[in-house]
Amino acid sequence: MNITIATLGELLVEFLAKKENQGFSSPGEFWGPYPSGAPAIFADQVAKLGFRSLLFSCVGNDAFGVMNITRLSRDGVNVQGISVLPNATTGSAFVSYRSQAQRDFIFNMPDSACGLLSADHLDEALLRQYSHFHIMGSSLFSFRLIDAVRKAISIVKENGGTISFDPNIRKEMLKIREMSQAFEYILDYTDFFLPSDGELDYFGLSKSRDEEKIVARLHKRGIAHVIIKRGARGASYYSKDEQHHVAGYPVEVVDPTGAGDCFGATFVSLFLAGYSVPDALAHANAAGSLAISARGPMEGTSTLEQIKELMRQQN
Repeated sequence: MNITIATLGELLVEFLAKKENQGFSSPGEFWGPYPSGAPAIFADQVAKLGFRSLLFSCVGNDAFGVMNITRLSRDGVNVQGISVLPNATTGSAFVSYRSQAQRDFIFNMPDSACGLLSADHLDEALLRQYSHFHIMGSSLFSFRLIDAVRKAISIVKENGGTISFDPNIRKEMLKIREMSQAFEYILDYTDFFLPSDGELDYFGLSKSRDEEKIVARLHKRGIAHVIIKRGARGASYYSKDEQHHVAGYPVEVVDPTGAGDCFGATFVSLFLAGYSVPDALAHANAAGSLAISARGPMEGTSTLEQIKELMRQQN
């Protein structure tokens, strides 16, 4: 089966604070730069699984841009959709950990190259070669990017394709008005919704914290597949006719960044490839575990064989 998955959004470099609670208000040491950006990690994971993967983004004409393009191309991502902007700088993020579950970010995205990505950067002929489009909520930080997402949705839906949406909420970005406005629009076109269990009640989705009631509302508005990420506790799947709950694969946490992106890429790819829901969930859980086992946001992307090996070890 020819699985073709496209996405768009931020492509940047990331620097990780070496010490927990290091913060940004005083000098400290950082690891990096690492290739990063939630849609880029998603695209890389799809490619590592052996499926056709396309990323639309922008980088600056600098060493960080070269590093990102080289890495994605090496892993099999189609980088024809990445534009190099001569007068812009590649985006960056600095990350400091309060704990394994809590992180603080300083982003340089709106004024960077990836923040200039617009609908004009989408090659329609190229996108029409892909039957599935994935959206990351972290990419909805400007009207330009939202317009690009709208255009991509229109093209893919016109061709009978499907849409997946991971809200991927960052507390630093919730104040961006454009993001919450776009959320409702995108949900109207979403086939696969992939929130974490802590994201279900954002953006006025529901005042109820009853998970099954929230899921029922999502189904009522036309979302066929709701996949809830629960970290180390695994994941759940809901359609109108069935539900599945699959346990996670416990591993030592080295760096949690990218786990949800790898989970989503693996579930969507394998579901579209014909895997059963429980099997796709189990593989996605293992991909998320492998992601948090390596330092660096994209360093934990995995092949299908690596995923299956972890599953064999823990079964």
